[in-house]
Amino acid sequence: PHGDNHDLWIDPLNNQRMINSNDGGSNVSNNGGKSWSTQENQNTAQFYRVITDNLVPYNVYGGQQDNSTVAIASRTNDGGIDWKDWYSVAGGESAFLAFDPDNPQLIYGGTYQGNIDKWDANTKESKPIKEYPELGLSISPENAKYRYNWNAPIITSPHNRKTIYHGGNVVFKSTDEGQSWSVISPDLTRNEKDRHGLGGGPFTNEAAGGEIYNTLTYLTQSSHEEGVIWSGSDDGLVHVTKDGGNTWKNVTPIGIKEGIINSIEVSPHDPATAYIVLMRYKSMDFDNYIFKTTDYGTTWMKITNGITGENTFTRVVREDRKIKGLLYAGTETGLFISLDDGLHWQPLQLNLPVTPINDLTIQDNDLVVATAGRAFWILDDLATLQNIKTPKQEVTIFQPKDTYLFMGGSSDKPIPGLGSNPKSGVTFDYYLSEKQDSTELKLEVLKDGEVIRSITNQKPKDFKSWPGGPSKPDVLPSKKGYNRFTWDFKRERLPAVDNVFVLGGHDGSTVGPGDYTLKLSLGTTITETIVKILPNPKVKSSLADYTEQQELLKTIEATVVEIHNSVNSMRSAKTQLKDYAELLKDNEMAKSLLKQGDTLIKRITAWEENLIQPNQKTFQDVINFENKLNAQLLNLRGYIDVVEPKVTAGAKVRLQDLLTQWRTFKTEHNAIITTEMAAYNEAFRSLEIPALIISNE
Repeated sequence: PHGDNHDLWIDPLNNQRMINSNDGGSNVSNNGGKSWSTQENQNTAQFYRVITDNLVPYNVYGGQQDNSTVAIASRTNDGGIDWKDWYSVAGGESAFLAFDPDNPQLIYGGTYQGNIDKWDANTKESKPIKEYPELGLSISPENAKYRYNWNAPIITSPHNRKTIYHGGNVVFKSTDEGQSWSVISPDLTRNEKDRHGLGGGPFTNEAAGGEIYNTLTYLTQSSHEEGVIWSGSDDGLVHVTKDGGNTWKNVTPIGIKEGIINSIEVSPHDPATAYIVLMRYKSMDFDNYIFKTTDYGTTWMKITNGITGENTFTRVVREDRKIKGLLYAGTETGLFISLDDGLHWQPLQLNLPVTPINDLTIQDNDLVVATAGRAFWILDDLATLQNIKTPKQEVTIFQPKDTYLFMGGSSDKPIPGLGSNPKSGVTFDYYLSEKQDSTELKLEVLKDGEVIRSITNQKPKDFKSWPGGPSKPDVLPSKKGYNRFTWDFKRERLPAVDNVFVLGGHDGSTVGPGDYTLKLSLGTTITETIVKILPNPKVKSSLADYTEQQELLKTIEATVVEIHNSVNSMRSAKTQLKDYAELLKDNEMAKSLLKQGDTLIKRITAWEENLIQPNQKTFQDVINFENKLNAQLLNLRGYIDVVEPKVTAGAKVRLQDLLTQWRTFKTEHNAIITTEMAAYNEAFRSLEIPALIISNE
């Protein structure tokens, strides 16, 4: 087990079975504790705070209880987000983290006792930069120069990321990477001397930092005005400065009780508006305390209506970056939203576990959640919530956020031990006034006015597949209300040749960057929007590279479509020839015709075997039976349909060689139709054989 144990369950019917819970998760023993199961298969991290950078894809950072800090990718190129996708940065378990989100090379992180260090991504090394580096362990707070919360706040200025602020019982400021600090505030707590003794008594001296009182718990600087800084303390005080710390004003709501100011949110839409959250669970008070001001804290209004449930007190509130008055609240049991600036709240749990939400942030229009026990969660693209008040018709599609051309995606079913990636493709939301079953709801993806992909809500009745055959078609969800679907960046699927294994698959190729139209049709009602697909910023290629790649992919697929359709039509002709051979086998007048038909069947078969390989039935067969022209083209498509779009010279030459081969076989195909099939048809007509043939038996 991890350590710092909290609970132990022993099976009352078999005392060798037990479950231990601790700061790292849970462990199971079936042999009385001699050995325990792993914790690497569960997302049970406890994060105090969350912050993200502006990289693409963005990374998520936080301090993990009784462990290290964590920086982890929000998505990967694999099937999920694994242990290998995170690393430790500055600070320790209780860290606030701060950095330049555009360039997170230097990361500042804290931990208990006010320790703070600077971590350099280049060297992967940390340097302690505490303002006054005394050893705080075991020291009574009354004897320390400064008091620090277990989660002492650290931020960088949104106006100048080289400026760092750190909260103790006062506010510290540094402009030289922590080499020197200045105090820019008085004591912003109640500074109650009788509460500054040793904690944890009378049993033990708990002086690791968790029992220190009268400390700052939150700092934020207005993104609108450089001089405006807000502070909150663990004893319920709120202060604001409008001049960079020269003067501070106590703007604590009148009559507020002592408690932890756990979050302060300055509205991204109005510099005078802010939201604060007070927590009083340490006083066994589980009520909600959310307050809003529109005048820099001169007056406050309590906004908690609708947040209900046993022990469901609020920990954090954030405002949507696009829609003023759309609020998100993280509570002890889950997520709530308000559509009217806090006048009314409603739960938005979805598949989020019932778990305390310690912090929230918004990045790339995603809502990122830090939980106490179930790690990080991300709600991808807030477009639906942002469009709740948008007027709607029978079917309404909402414009998705700009989508990067990332290939790694998630499985429809969660993979144990892996965090889920967002799906690869354009994820969009749409609204239906009624559930649609028999009525066709149709999605068309258009590029420059041309339909490149169609998907409906109707399950295909005649669909069949086989090893190496087509995959099951996507089906649009069509329930009443809001629906979500991901177009997987792919063009229309390729037609199949019945029971023929195709190395390379039948899915369409990947589209390139550009503007695409998403068109939803329900009867005569049509709704559409534009989505912008952006290139992967880590891929250094030009627009010309993407254009050439796309043209070659379309050429390959058009050729494969032509080949498969030609084979299917020829197979249909062979089936008819065989049917007539069976029907006319006893007709003396038709002997010459049947011989002619047999020759034609052999001719078509010989032609077909240059294009497809019917002997391949499984993946292993691709090394046993020669791959034909369609497989060669699809293999070449795999070389070209990759993230880096610049097509190699060899691929271009190979394509021309394959197209030359197809032109030869296409000429042969046309000759079979215009010469041998025409001759067979003429002979058939001359015999005046009836359309319906009835056996005399």
